[in-house]
Amino acid sequence: MGSAPMSAVEIDVAVHRQLGELVAGMRGLQESIRRIEQGSRRAEDKYAAIHGSVHLRMEQLVDRVGEIEASVSAIGADVAEMKPVTDDVRRWKLMGIGALGVTGIAAMALGVSFAEAIRRVVFVIMGKG
Repeated sequence: MGSAPMSAVEIDVAVHRQLGELVAGMRGLQESIRRIEQGSRRAEDKYAAIHGSVHLRMEQLVDRVGEIEASVSAIGADVAEMKPVTDDVRRWKLMGIGALGVTGIAAMALGVSFAEAIRRVVFVIMGKG
């Protein structure tokens, strides 16, 4: 029960079929390679976008930290300017002068200045200046 030898036409048909299968397999491989390359490009593009976004956010953070440092420095300068006033208020409290006393002292000083200004205006108007 052996098989009969193939004729030239049958051999030709078999070779063409095998060549067709090889060509189809090669096309499949080419398509797979193309999809892999596209996926790789998309991954590289995505990485570049993420990297750029991270870099931008890092720059924003550096800018914000710089602004915070400047604000802290300004606040420190303001506090340093307030220290003499705070020391005066502490001294007044130790001396027993409350807010009403401080207000009275300030009003008295303004009153004296205002009274002196009016007196001078009157002297100038009357010609005694």
